[in-house]
This record gives sequence, C-alpha cells and structure tokens, in this order.
Amino acid sequence: MSSFLSHPTLSKNFSHLKIEIVACGDDEYESSHQQEQEQEHSPHIVVVTLNRIRKRNAINRIMWREIGEVFSTLGRIGDDCRAVILTGAGTMAFTSGIDISDPTLMMVSSDDPNDDVARKGMAFLPKILDMQRCFTAIEECPVPVIAAIQGSCIGAGIDIASVCDIRLCTKTAQFSVREVKIGLAADVGTLQRLPKITGNDSRVRELCFTGEMFSAQEALRIGFVSRICSNSDTIMVDAVKLARVIAANSPIAVMGTKRSLVYSRDHSVSEGLNHIATHNTCAIMTDDIPTAMMSSKQKKTVRFSRIPKLSKL
Repeated sequence: MSSFLSHPTLSKNFSHLKIEIVACGDDEYESSHQQEQEQEHSPHIVVVTLNRIRKRNAINRIMWREIGEVFSTLGRIGDDCRAVILTGAGTMAFTSGIDISDPTLMMVSSDDPNDDVARKGMAFLPKILDMQRCFTAIEECPVPVIAAIQGSCIGAGIDIASVCDIRLCTKTAQFSVREVKIGLAADVGTLQRLPKITGNDSRVRELCFTGEMFSAQEALRIGFVSRICSNSDTIMVDAVKLARVIAANSPIAVMGTKRSLVYSRDHSVSEGLNHIATHNTCAIMTDDIPTAMMSSKQKKTVRFSRIPKLSKL
C-alpha cells in the first residue's frame, strides 16, 4: 500500500476532511517534512477523506462547506495535482448522508418570524443553491475524481458519488437514495445525475420513490460503479493504481477529456462535437503531443510539464 502523507498546506485548513497526498510514481515517500514540501509541487494524487468516523461520516454544515471549498481548490493552485480520490474514514460508511442532528442545515434564515411561506421560501432558496454548488464543485474539479466507496453510501452520499468521475466500491457496500424516507425530495443532484449515469430510468425511479437499499452487485449491474473490490484494503490499492494510470497521461488531454464528457452529457451530440473542436483548436498546440510521441517511440517513461496555477479574480 502506498504511503499517504498529510497535505503540507491544505490539510491545515479543514476540520472535517482529511487531505493527503500520494506519489504518482511507484516509489514510496520518505517521511521527512522536506520531501512533503517537494512532493506538493511535483505530480501527485490527492486523497480527500470525509472524516467524521464517529458519526459515520455524516455531513453537517461545516463538512458540506469544506467539500465545496477543497474541490474548488484542487487542480487549480499550481501544485500539479493530477487526480483525486474521495473516500470516507473507516470501513462502516462512505457517508451516512445528511447529519440530521445539525439543525443549521435545514434552518430557514428569515429575519422576521412573521414572514409568510413565500418569503421564507425565498430566504431558503440561496442555501439550497449553495448546497448544490458545494457538490457540483466535485464535478467541476479540473482533474478526475475517483470515489472509493465502502460501507454505507446513503442519501447525500449518492449525490456526492454521482458527481465523481469514477466510482469503485467494496463488495459489502450498501446504497440508498434515502431522502423520501425522511420526507423530502433529493435536491442536490441525485435525481438529475443518477438516471444519466445508469441509463435505467425505471429502476432509478423505483430506488428514488422507495428509498430501498441496493447492493454493490446491483450498483455494478446498473452501471453506478465500474468495479467491485474485495475489501477496504484492496479498494484503496485499486483506486491509487487507477489514479496513477490517469496521472501518467497528459494533464492537458485528461482535463480536456473531462470537460468534454461533462459538457456532452448535458448537450446534443452536435453541440458536444463543436465544444471539443473549439477546445482542441488551442489544446492541440500543446507540447504534450510531441513529448508523448517521442517517449513512445523511444520506449521511455513520459514526463509531462506541470498543471499551471489557474487564474481567477
């Protein structure tokens, strides 16, 4: 198993998430602080762990906001993160969903207790949109995100898994679109993404209307996960291996591929073709193409340049 080291900078910023890094290559890390600092600026994989093990990684307001913050950062800060693995602490749960003991999640922020229903709804709408944006940040992360799911993946866990690019699970994983069981319609992504992921509209509706549990085997059958791993040790080994294969490819190509896949899911074939054509008018000028061709010809391991820091206001 590869050595995971605490992320030298990001791990200090989050209380409910554990942020670690692992080398892209096959060589293991040394544990010195100096090498941690060096690795942060060389190609690496980031492992994000939902870290509320005593609450079965239930998502409270703090964790919800931290998920949005970390995935709005990864792949953008010039540290050469090439892929992300998202998992839950322990073996009992990826996440048990919304932390119903946190009243701030569902609280309506209205200044006047005499406000009517319409005004209370107007006050609550921005919170729902913010909650959606936090999970959509995973989908919008520039680099691929792999979900390593073990134990229970309930409610908001399906929302989170659905925005990841690839999903792996253990053979004992259990899933449920549970929101109807607590009296609400799922509103942060499952109802919009799960039918498109599986292509099985009838079964998705059945799962969403009933809130029933479904197994790892069914998740594989309907296409929600791409593979089943035998246990908690092998799933992280498989996730790291997969992330390393992805990370070994041109980051320009991988990031462009992700953008096109996400865009094409929500647009027509012709629109998707136009989108990738426009993208490649610039991306095809990358040095990664001759670098990859030369390395293949010489049968050498290819080394691509880093992902730059992405600009923002």
